[in-house]
Amino acid sequence: MKFGIESINFYTPHYYLDLEALAQERGLDPQKYLRGLGQEKMAVPPPDEDVVTMGANAAYRALENIERSSIDTIMFATESSIDQSKAAAIYVHKLLGLPTTCKAFEIKQACCSSTTGLQIAQALVTQNPTQKILLVASDIARYGFNTAGEPSQGAGAIAIVLSAQPCLLAFNGESGSYTEDVMDFWRPNYRDEALVDGKYSIKIYLKALAESWKHYVKESGARFEDFYRFCYHLPFTRMAEKAHTHLAKINKSTLTPTEQYQQVADSLKFNPITGNCYTASLYEGILSLMIESKEDLSEKRVGLFSYGSGCMATFFSGTFLPHYKRWLQGEAHHHMFATRKSLIYREYENFYTHKLPSDGEDYVTAKHETGLFRIAGIKEHKRIYETCPIAPPQRPPLQQTKSITKWP
Repeated sequence: MKFGIESINFYTPHYYLDLEALAQERGLDPQKYLRGLGQEKMAVPPPDEDVVTMGANAAYRALENIERSSIDTIMFATESSIDQSKAAAIYVHKLLGLPTTCKAFEIKQACCSSTTGLQIAQALVTQNPTQKILLVASDIARYGFNTAGEPSQGAGAIAIVLSAQPCLLAFNGESGSYTEDVMDFWRPNYRDEALVDGKYSIKIYLKALAESWKHYVKESGARFEDFYRFCYHLPFTRMAEKAHTHLAKINKSTLTPTEQYQQVADSLKFNPITGNCYTASLYEGILSLMIESKEDLSEKRVGLFSYGSGCMATFFSGTFLPHYKRWLQGEAHHHMFATRKSLIYREYENFYTHKLPSDGEDYVTAKHETGLFRIAGIKEHKRIYETCPIAPPQRPPLQQTKSITKWP
């Protein structure tokens, strides 16, 4: 039985900060970000957008050609959770109008939880090949003003329909894993921004790659040479390049640096203009590879590395299916990126510092450019979501976000 991706869609906010503007504000050479990190733009969600609305927007498009009554389970992977008890999947379930028989839950293990969801989905589909699983991974990466991690912030969501009738990518059965209790990156409940030991995190990422690859080889018998392309978890774009060089060295690859780069290049086209999407980043890379590759990748094998700080990592693989390009929404994704709006630094700061009331006070959120869904505010300690028109009228992009308006 095959198991894999039947449909996939990526969503990122309508606003971004150009990292040249950030470098100018910080008094730094822009090349520190552009070449050092490989990042160009940072997606910035407006005050009426959160992981639920981003996830729902991604999933709405992913379900365009899928019968919603066929969705048996919705899983929501995130490390930007909005509630200590209720799963974000429940909110998305309602916004999408999924059947009441559809199970819904949330998964957490830093950026690796989306891959954990995929593995759970494979077990469910193996048990019942008629069911389809909707996996949503949505995150907002925040590190704080003027921190080392600030230029690698970002936001985005991926939605994947997984089934026994994949059209795009079939996953191979074997995987290799590595888990270790380390403090390279974490976010306590009392903080909005993550804490990270950058140099240590890179070291652990590479260690986890080597160890999970070793386990994968033991389980599968595969060799480095068996893979045509590779995709990696993307905290920033240069990390994937560093990781692939490391993996090639471990395997004593005879490929030239240019040939090694070619193995990852097309998977790195989206991340530089969105920034870190945490749980969505590996799958953003897979989609980038499928859309941006000029080659037909049908029947080609791709190596996949998922990393979650703290840490857990998984190396696994997939094979692109014949005619996969027919099912991609490449033009729609390019249009989404091309129609985004650039923020000046003051506007970015205004968006970033906006917070919903922490005491549950009633609050109505000012309208900005979003997708089909937005968070309207807070009422009686409850988050209120609303559906926007299919073709929303042009909204002023920068209304005041600090004023609080009571619900009627």
